[in-house]
Parts: sequence; C-alpha cells; structure tokens
Amino acid sequence: MCEKAYKSMSRVGALNIAVGIVVLILGIVSGVLLIVGGARLHKNKSGIIF
Repeated sequence: MCEKAYKSMSRVGALNIAVGIVVLILGIVSGVLLIVGGARLHKNKSGIIF
C-alpha cells in the first residue's frame, strides 16, 4: 500500500518538473519574440502614421 503512494508521488513530481521546464521555455521564447517585435516597431517608427 505504501509503495503505491510513493510511486504515485514520484510520478507526480516528475510531471511537475516536466511542466515547469515547458512553461519556462515558453516564457523565454515569448519574451524574445516580444523584444524582437518591439525592436522592429522602434526601427520603423518613422513609417507609422496616425
């Protein structure tokens, strides 16, 4: 009985680590894309007409 609980906890822990890594990578990628987009807008700001 106790063995089942420990196996379950280890699987959940591994899943949490995997999800954390994926979220971290997605955050970094989206941050880079936002910086690149802002840099492009800043570079071409003279062409923007309101």
